[in-house]
Amino acid sequence: MKFIKTEISDVYVIEPSVFGDNRGYFLESYNQKRFEEVVGKTSFLQDNESKSSKGVLRGLHFQKPPYEQAKLVRCIEGEVLDIAVDIRKKSKTYGQHIAVLLSGKNKRQLFVPRGFAHGFLVLSESATFAYKVDNTYAPEFDAGIRWNDKKLNIQWGLEESEVLVSSKDSELPFFLEFESPFTN
Repeated sequence: MKFIKTEISDVYVIEPSVFGDNRGYFLESYNQKRFEEVVGKTSFLQDNESKSSKGVLRGLHFQKPPYEQAKLVRCIEGEVLDIAVDIRKKSKTYGQHIAVLLSGKNKRQLFVPRGFAHGFLVLSESATFAYKVDNTYAPEFDAGIRWNDKKLNIQWGLEESEVLVSSKDSELPFFLEFESPFTN
């Protein structure tokens, strides 16, 4: 497993070792000991999975304290553009984002720590997306930022007319309109 630091502290791209032959492949998607040696202590509590069609955008979501979540995400089948936006007020990279192509082919993962808004856009005909989280879901602490915020300037890779978002996501506040609950 290879851990690659990104331009934003605490966010890692993880490339697993893939062993393949004419029967298929094998990979280790998570190893707690190795993960904690590089990233630090994280106790994942739940695994989630979604399947979406091309153009579906889910995000940019986060949970407010005390239910904030770190996530380890990957695309099992298909291809997505995965985004993590730093919303830690005292961070040098506050308001900046990381964009990573995750796919069933490249098998990369992204570790998104607490204090980040997260979202992804399906670029292939469909995609199966999986993620581990380190805290339970609490709907009353669910929040987000508008995916097409001009201040964030995220290059999603599809025209806005090709993107499908939920009504909830289309009404999220813009970056300058929201008050980050992450003061560290």
